[in-house]
Amino acid sequence: MVMTCSVLQGEGFAVSFSNREVTAWGGLALFKQMLDSMGFREAVSGWGLPEPKSNRGYAPLQLIEQFIVSIWCGACRFAHAETVRMDSTLVRLFGWTKAAGHKAIMRLFARFDMFANERVQAEAYRWFFGKIDALKQVTLDVDSTVVTRNGEQEGVARGYNPNRRGRASHHPLLAFVAEARMVANFWLRPGNAHSANNILQFLESTLHHLGDKSVGLLRADSGFFDEAVLLALEGKRIPYIIAARLTQPLQRTIYHATGWWALETGLELAELHYQTAGWETERRLIVVRQSVTRKTAPGKTLSLFADDPDIQGWRYGAFVTSLDLPMVEVWRTYRGRADCENRIKELKADFGLDAFNMRDFWATEAALGFAMLAYNLMSLFRQAVLRSRIQHTLSTLHGLILAIGASWHQDASQNRLMLSVPRRKRAWFAGLWANASAPPVIHGLQNG
Repeated sequence: MVMTCSVLQGEGFAVSFSNREVTAWGGLALFKQMLDSMGFREAVSGWGLPEPKSNRGYAPLQLIEQFIVSIWCGACRFAHAETVRMDSTLVRLFGWTKAAGHKAIMRLFARFDMFANERVQAEAYRWFFGKIDALKQVTLDVDSTVVTRNGEQEGVARGYNPNRRGRASHHPLLAFVAEARMVANFWLRPGNAHSANNILQFLESTLHHLGDKSVGLLRADSGFFDEAVLLALEGKRIPYIIAARLTQPLQRTIYHATGWWALETGLELAELHYQTAGWETERRLIVVRQSVTRKTAPGKTLSLFADDPDIQGWRYGAFVTSLDLPMVEVWRTYRGRADCENRIKELKADFGLDAFNMRDFWATEAALGFAMLAYNLMSLFRQAVLRSRIQHTLSTLHGLILAIGASWHQDASQNRLMLSVPRRKRAWFAGLWANASAPPVIHGLQNG
């Protein structure tokens, strides 16, 4: 016979049980308030999400909301969504009758195809950016990344994989709004796709996502150094700075370049007007070379002239641009693009970019598309609600604001969530509540 005890004795302490609903994520009440002030549920209801095939299925709105909340609680895999499912306090906070299991969320994404992804994501991005009135003109940073996969998912193929050579992967394409630190577009692609594959269609899609926002500058790496891309940008009158591939013809042109201008010791710049075979016209090219003695000198050596002692001591980088700025300003402006690498690292570390995957290609893209929405909402929360100069990662925000113990008031009729916030911090939290209750405003946007 097993005897159950209401009190468990420890060394100097005891443990007992309670039926009271409590949560470790009371700070998500701020997030819920922000979503309500933005009309999130009303918006999602109009996106045309695929409906369940069974009358007993969960509403798509709830599944999307639950997926995003799970990510905010630290989920980087579908199975992690069970944490929210077991949290009855969060279930009540968000008004779900019953939380779904993670397989229900996966079934929702499995109902997406290419056309549903394109349509729903366009609606989501246009709604989101339409809420940021101060953002009129944006700097777009376009980049691709490699996501290593372990399995036989659709689209997984061997391609360029710098960290795990020879491993199968996906090769997604992303666009970021530099001023607001947000994702403007995400496309999943097979692992063997070239960096510039589908870039023209991706550009059109991104411009549609931004709605009435204009693009003041586009920056991209050498994977987008392509005549078709340059012509498309010039046709749309979108200024650009794109890193150039150091092809053999370009290496020869750089080798014979003169008029190097020294910005500082070991850092020199030159301006060229370059036209390679197949180009309709010549374009402005800024070349930067840095001494190999500089510890952080980026760039590549000119492999064609590796035996030349005057070349061996330098690393080179080149940028094609339509800007009319001084060459040092072009170089400095392009360097700001490095921040999108931080965004990609954050997406992989905290938002499951390399972990939310399913067997079906379009299901994986759908899941990652909503992970991007979770990231954008978190970025908006950081800037419009917290208003901190430091852009904390999601894992840091857990300790700062989200992981607050909370329970419902014992009088159920009051529907009041009691937060365990020290008295000295309650005024601060009330200020955040006021920020979350108002239309989102991002202070410090230069073009606002």
